[in-house]
Amino acid sequence: MRGLIPDSFIDELLARVDIVDVIERRVPLKKAGREWTACCPFHNERSPSFYVSPAKQFFHCFGCGAHGSALKFLMDYERLEFPDAVEELAQTVGLKVPREGGREAAPREDKTDLYALLDAAASWYEDELPRNADAQAYCKKRGLDAETIKRFRLGWAPAGYDGVIKSLGNSERRMQLLNEAGMVASSERGSKYDRFRERLMFPILDRRGRVIAFGGRILEKSGEGSPVLDPRAQDTRKSDGPKYLNSPETPLFHKGRELFALWQVKQANANLPRIVVVEGYMDVIALHQAGLPIAVATLGTATTPEHTEVLFRAAPDVVFCFDGDRAGRAAAWKALESALPRLRDGRQAYFLFLPDGEDPDSLVRKEGRAGFEQRIKQAMPLSDYFFSELSHDVEMSSLDGRARLAERARPLIAKLPDGAFRDLMAQELEKRSGARAMLQADPAAHRAVQRPVAVQRSLVRSAISLLLAQPGLADLVEKPYRFLRLDKPGVELLAELLDIARSRPGINSAMLVEHFAERPEYPSLQKLMAALSVGEPEIQRLEFVSALERMEHQSLIQRRNSLSARRDQLSDDEKAELRTLLPLREQMSAKS
Repeated sequence: MRGLIPDSFIDELLARVDIVDVIERRVPLKKAGREWTACCPFHNERSPSFYVSPAKQFFHCFGCGAHGSALKFLMDYERLEFPDAVEELAQTVGLKVPREGGREAAPREDKTDLYALLDAAASWYEDELPRNADAQAYCKKRGLDAETIKRFRLGWAPAGYDGVIKSLGNSERRMQLLNEAGMVASSERGSKYDRFRERLMFPILDRRGRVIAFGGRILEKSGEGSPVLDPRAQDTRKSDGPKYLNSPETPLFHKGRELFALWQVKQANANLPRIVVVEGYMDVIALHQAGLPIAVATLGTATTPEHTEVLFRAAPDVVFCFDGDRAGRAAAWKALESALPRLRDGRQAYFLFLPDGEDPDSLVRKEGRAGFEQRIKQAMPLSDYFFSELSHDVEMSSLDGRARLAERARPLIAKLPDGAFRDLMAQELEKRSGARAMLQADPAAHRAVQRPVAVQRSLVRSAISLLLAQPGLADLVEKPYRFLRLDKPGVELLAELLDIARSRPGINSAMLVEHFAERPEYPSLQKLMAALSVGEPEIQRLEFVSALERMEHQSLIQRRNSLSARRDQLSDDEKAELRTLLPLREQMSAKS
């Protein structure tokens, strides 16, 4: 999300950076005429099909279709969210990211002390793990090897109320940071104590591998004194608190947006076609250790819309894995509802329900990697789960039952983005219920999404393409734009592009397209950018002027036809206007 970052700053940032430099730091490039080329970093290939254009400040792969600006490359290559990519790029050119209203975003360095303290806490817990026999026995019982313990930085929070405080809170500033990071809590009398005590500790990392929070698991005791884990047992020791304890919300940690082990997944997979969402820390770790480093977990909360957006940014296919009981199916349905608005074409969601009494950890131990992979391959597509869940208590042989299915499904299908999947879901609902979908989508949003598709088949597309190739052409067009009278899709988009280009002298192609980064038109504009070939500037100028003239001619033809169609109802002024348009028929037909 752009948040409150002004468009003018994005312009300045993209003007300061050179896309060739940004990409060359990460991918070896070779000069190829006016462009640079390489083997694409986003898919496997032997011969280069990845091109970088300094003129357009744009990259494009003719193999997999990846394309965009320097910001888009950074988001895709480093798998960063938009604000993180902006900050990363801004840091390279010494800019501070502002916010709307004149407020400057706190530079990342402002939180350095907080990140450093959390990292130190993780190291302290790591050092404590070998010193505790119960924690060591538990890790052994769960089959955790040394490499896995190290990769996930597992640790131990010892007994006592002030271990972390004594080790890390040795100044007023450090105590302030411990409190800000959620590492300490306050008693009713105001005294501070360690939030985590006698727990196996799981550091939670952000998308750049920095510790931002912790999860802690109490180890229960058996009669013989050895640690055991019963997922269904209830902790009866009131003083110890809940079985699982996560850090509270902090300036760095928002559980509705973070996923446990996403960092480890990205480190283990250069190309990630599929990601699996499970319910527990140990389920994630067991799958990773078994050779399936594609698992993440939510952090004690249902799957949120923010989670699903992060998941689909990481991989095109997301498999939600839940217990097959009532609670598991309720969680699965929440995940489905969060995923629907984000299922653009090319993204797919699946649902894997486990046998009673099993979890991913136990199954991967019994069946091994191959067995669990087979379960993933057999996961239920979202469409099947969707209709199965909505119709499980419906009598589909009756008209009333089919009507009930239609009523349940319509508002949910309407949440899907426009595209092939939405159309097919609507067709499937009609097939099952016999009722037309009649989806209640936002008409304005629908027009906005459809507009670029129609533009690609019209004269307007040519004008937009040429303007993207040379934003400076906007200086040739004076207001008011006469082509605005033309009633064709894409005209308003062209006018908006012209306004942006005219208001920002020197704007380049990538900067112009980035203004639509969170708009429905963005993918279509990117495709037009990717399809552009570098032409002679003077020829492009002539073609652009000609396209606008022809659009104006077409608008006059439309006006003439409209007036002619209601000739008997025209006012005197309209009759006079029609008389001026009629002699132009031959000329306009030749140019249309």
